[in-house]
Amino acid sequence: MIKIIRTSTIPESLNILLKGQLIYLSNYFQVIGISSNGKSLTEVNEREGIKTIGVNMERGISPLKDIISLIKLYIQFKKEKPTIVHSITPKAGLLTMLAGKMAGVPIRMHTFTGLIFPTRSGFMQKLLIKMDQLLCWSATQIYPEGNGVKQDLVKYNITNKPLKVLVNGNVNGIDLNFFSKNNFSENDLSKLKNDLQISDNDFVFVFVGRLVGDKGINELVEAFQKLEISSEPQISSLQSPISNSQSRIPKLLLVGPLETELDPLKEKTLKEIENNKNIISVGFQKDVRPYFAISNALVFPSYREGFPNVVMQAGAMELPSIVSDINGCNEIIVEGENGTIIPVKNAEAITVAMQKLMEDKDCYLTLKANARSMIQSRYEQSVVWNALLEEYNSLISKLAN
Repeated sequence: MIKIIRTSTIPESLNILLKGQLIYLSNYFQVIGISSNGKSLTEVNEREGIKTIGVNMERGISPLKDIISLIKLYIQFKKEKPTIVHSITPKAGLLTMLAGKMAGVPIRMHTFTGLIFPTRSGFMQKLLIKMDQLLCWSATQIYPEGNGVKQDLVKYNITNKPLKVLVNGNVNGIDLNFFSKNNFSENDLSKLKNDLQISDNDFVFVFVGRLVGDKGINELVEAFQKLEISSEPQISSLQSPISNSQSRIPKLLLVGPLETELDPLKEKTLKEIENNKNIISVGFQKDVRPYFAISNALVFPSYREGFPNVVMQAGAMELPSIVSDINGCNEIIVEGENGTIIPVKNAEAITVAMQKLMEDKDCYLTLKANARSMIQSRYEQSVVWNALLEEYNSLISKLAN
């Protein structure tokens, strides 16, 4: 049976970004997952039913550790003799493509799920560009996750090799049966709202992701502080519009881990999160769906993305989104149809967009009504998986010829 190795830097990427895809592919190939060690790698092994191998890789630049990781990957590739190695995430991409070329793996595929260098400057930007150029030199096939990523690869002259966007760009598509509000009863959601001290008359903005600077959290918290309480009747996440005279109080629900090492939040942001009773931070949650289900809109003011799953997930859960004008986000969201697109690093624009969703009921209901159908029409999971299977088979067929 033809062997394929999928790699990522950290196990969470295999576990979350490729959920379900690996067991699907194992119906046709022998699939192995490689990433740094961790609980998530064990979960991939158990849930996807594939062999997993732990090779620790640093997310940051660490020359000595990176060389050790490169050697370990080379040893694994020589041992396993895969026909295809396919990487996602930056560091795993560089190390996998280099090790794969050294080991003579015939098909070396990398999917760019996000680019770091466009948001950097000076020496660091030049270094990151050289690393991605080296990655592409080592790869045989390169797949940008979305047209925005493709345009940046061309703009910065990263490679002259063909760049192919599969389907509509996303690496895994979305399981619309799993991401559906129908999976939760009103009683369960009411209990969660009570536990978080959220009332039916609150307007809940939700952010899902790592709480770090380049996700726009500093600007989001600054913007939230400036929101005005509205006297307009609220649009409940659980029921039809509430028509009463109570004030509408905005709440900000932060779902994700607080990271203190890479790109930490500003001290004033951390203090505001801790002290503002209307900001609710629940940390990492294995299942984010209930938090989408009790919210009214997603706010995702990230500085850079490849093709953010969270925006698709929110749409599938019938939430309109406020997103920054960056790769991926501006492909999933169409201005005025299923959300609003705002400039990057602009707290004032975030405030204006949030205030409008709270106060303009007709606008909100229009965006909400379109949210799920627009995701369904473009990113249904089986379409993405079948396209990837077809790509693998096409490359293998060409290799045989």
